Amino acid sequence: MWERTLQDLIRGLRANKKDEAKFIAQAVNEIRQEVKSKDMGLKAGAVLKLTYLEMLGYDMSWASFHVVEVMSSPKYHLKAVGYLAATQSFGPDTDVLMLTTNLLKKDLTSNPHDIAISLNGLSHTISPDLARDLSHDIVTMLNHSKPHIRKRAVIAVYKALVKYPEATPFALTRLKERLEDQDAGVVAATINVLCEMVRREPADYLSLAPQLFRLMTTSSNNWMLIKLIKLFGFLSPHEPRLVKKLQPPITQLISTTPAISLLYECVHTCIVGGMLQHASGDSLAELCVTKLATFLQDPDQNLKYIAFLALAKIVPTHRNLVAQYQDMILSSINDQDLSIRMRALDLLSAMVTRDNLQSIVQQLLSYLVRPDVSPFPAAAQSLTQNISSSTSNGTGPILAPTQLSSYRLAVVQRLLAMCSHDTYDNVVDFQWYLSVLLDLTYVATVKVGDQIRGQLVDIVARVRGVNRWAVELMTRLLRDDTFLANSQEEGSCAEVLWAAAWICGENSREIAEPQKLLPHLLQPNVSLLAPETIGVYLQTAVKLFGAWSMELSQNWDNGRLQDVREVVDTLISRLKTFTSHFEIDVQERAANAVQLFNFIRADLASFSPEQDMITDHGTSLSQTPTYPKSLLLINPLFSVYELNSVNVSAQDSIPVPDSLDLDTWIASPPREFTLPDASTVDGTEGDERLSTKKKVKGKGKGKGKGKEKSSKDAILSSQTDPIPSVGLSETEEERIEREKRRLERIEFRRHDPYYIADRPSSAPSANDIDSIPVVRLDDLPPLSRVEEPQYPSLLRDSASVIPSEPFVVDKSGEMPEGVVPPPDAKPPLIPAVATRSSSTDTMPQVLSSFPAYVVDEEIPRAGTPEPIKVKRPKKGASSARPKRTVTE
Repeated sequence: MWERTLQDLIRGLRANKKDEAKFIAQAVNEIRQEVKSKDMGLKAGAVLKLTYLEMLGYDMSWASFHVVEVMSSPKYHLKAVGYLAATQSFGPDTDVLMLTTNLLKKDLTSNPHDIAISLNGLSHTISPDLARDLSHDIVTMLNHSKPHIRKRAVIAVYKALVKYPEATPFALTRLKERLEDQDAGVVAATINVLCEMVRREPADYLSLAPQLFRLMTTSSNNWMLIKLIKLFGFLSPHEPRLVKKLQPPITQLISTTPAISLLYECVHTCIVGGMLQHASGDSLAELCVTKLATFLQDPDQNLKYIAFLALAKIVPTHRNLVAQYQDMILSSINDQDLSIRMRALDLLSAMVTRDNLQSIVQQLLSYLVRPDVSPFPAAAQSLTQNISSSTSNGTGPILAPTQLSSYRLAVVQRLLAMCSHDTYDNVVDFQWYLSVLLDLTYVATVKVGDQIRGQLVDIVARVRGVNRWAVELMTRLLRDDTFLANSQEEGSCAEVLWAAAWICGENSREIAEPQKLLPHLLQPNVSLLAPETIGVYLQTAVKLFGAWSMELSQNWDNGRLQDVREVVDTLISRLKTFTSHFEIDVQERAANAVQLFNFIRADLASFSPEQDMITDHGTSLSQTPTYPKSLLLINPLFSVYELNSVNVSAQDSIPVPDSLDLDTWIASPPREFTLPDASTVDGTEGDERLSTKKKVKGKGKGKGKGKEKSSKDAILSSQTDPIPSVGLSETEEERIEREKRRLERIEFRRHDPYYIADRPSSAPSANDIDSIPVVRLDDLPPLSRVEEPQYPSLLRDSASVIPSEPFVVDKSGEMPEGVVPPPDAKPPLIPAVATRSSSTDTMPQVLSSFPAYVVDEEIPRAGTPEPIKVKRPKKGASSARPKRTVTE
């Protein structure tokens, strides 16, 4: 019979490219017949062809037994084919592996050629059972007279120990002897194996340290030195004495070797081995950083990458050494390779200190500036100075390699993270940082408005000394109509307007002329903002008017009456446009504000200036204020109490009283109504009990108009009746059904954003709420009249970085009286819910020199203005009701 050889199979595949599957199917059928032959040569040829097809992706597991047959051939060239097929196709789950145990034992005691191919094959096909049965025979081969057998045996020992670790003590003694072998190849193979074994259990191989140290100091083979250095990197953390012993030879290698791979391995071993933290490790650390800095200038991107990885590990212990190469690291921010840029950002975030924070932030900001972006004037000026100074120093301006939004987002997030690290521990000048946040609002062009907003609110709440400056910056932002008009563009940080309005509202007494900011808060373009921002705008407008009217009352001039009336009329007309907003919160705020200003307008309309009666002694007979009383209506609503930042663990520190039971009835259901389901039993649908759809029990039900009771009247009439216990006649089926409905209702409301779910162990006690103290800090006088401030440049002199008086950051927050926060509790950097911060000047107890605004309704005093008259239309009638007098 004519047999097809491997060469014929390859030629046939090339000749049948159009119908390859058919040709291979025919070839496999021929191979199936050939492997059944008694001729070992023909069978070996068939196995060789199957091995080639297996490399192309075809399965040959069906021929595993025939492979073992070829492996058992006494002829070397046929045995080699069998071992080759075994290494190619056998796996840990191959069934016939158990049949090869005696075959391998026989081959390991045969001639050197058979030993060599059996060790090679065993290294690829060994299983836990084979490792257990053959480990002694493999270790014995370590003492073979042939060097190439010993070298193969070393590799096979490692494979056997991975599958059968119990043989490690016996094998380690022989491996230790191989370190003294006369053949360099055997020694190198042994060190490679030990390097892998030491990585798994370093403490078990400390006894090898003397021999490994001798080899490191005497060998000139760079590749073997790399493995030895790695070995000591694993052993040093477990033996502190090795650190002092290894420093001289490793320092010499770092200083003299021209091999980049060996140099980096020495530096990496110094880092992971703890040598840089040693008392004498400063000089070694400086040498390592210097060598890594040369990698940063290398055109090879791989060297740059590993240099950044190594420097990031050195920074925690030697930040000042890495900071010397700040300009070189910053230049990599613009590298064309994205991975290099990200590693540079990681290193910058780790090397930030109080001294270099501002310079790093300035250069990152200059990278974010786009030519088509019109930034804030203060930012434009500072960034121009930064670029010009860089050009004059010869380094040149920083040019952005790409404008990918994802990378810009990463840069901004790293910038915010490095500034807010450890509750702004590295920020020395908060006026500068507030300017940076405002610059980011304009130049970021990515969605980071929420993060900037959170930090603005957090800083104002924690750092009281910067509130006045924050108000000035936020006032400018609110007056920027261009920014408001572009708030709907992609990448706009419109969420910052929420923080700007909130800060101005909470610190309204810091604004020189609050009434001039009101038109910007209530302009038509405000409707483009998010509903939560619009709500804050409306609330801030009310607060600003309250602060302005309070100031007018203290320095009242009758000539200002018309101005106040015009401002109130304008506010009412603009607030009415928001009363029909689709968001209920905006509607409620606008409607409440309109009613307040309607009351003020009525009071202003009825106000008439009167002259006080002066006696001969120069005293006034009238105690009536000479200004409209409604000017003092709004401001006390927002400034009487002071609110501070709250500690993150304050709520959990309030104990829940034992008597608190949220499952009991507050008001039991009346017996006149039927309970349609269990919702009225557990009190979760109490509102539905008041529905008119509930039927009223009684004799006169449905018999006449006069005898029919409404649901509301039934409830009122049943308040004094005894309420029977619910569920006394409830059957087991009804109870199961009621419980099922209750669980379904709880599960539904768990995902309802408008339902306040119960939170166990966090409900505050009514007895402990009053014990929460109100912390008062030293306040600043109100800024009634200030000149136009000079905003700080981002590029500031070193002398101007530190303010005259250091800022005080409230990191702990307010806690209930008598409760000490745990030492590991840290307040969140960006609170989920913004907390109010008080104005820098608290509200005094007496608002003016006049007595409290109290009017006796029966006997009005002389000089008291006429009461305000409010007309209200009659419900359901066209005619108006009689005038009704409402007094405060």
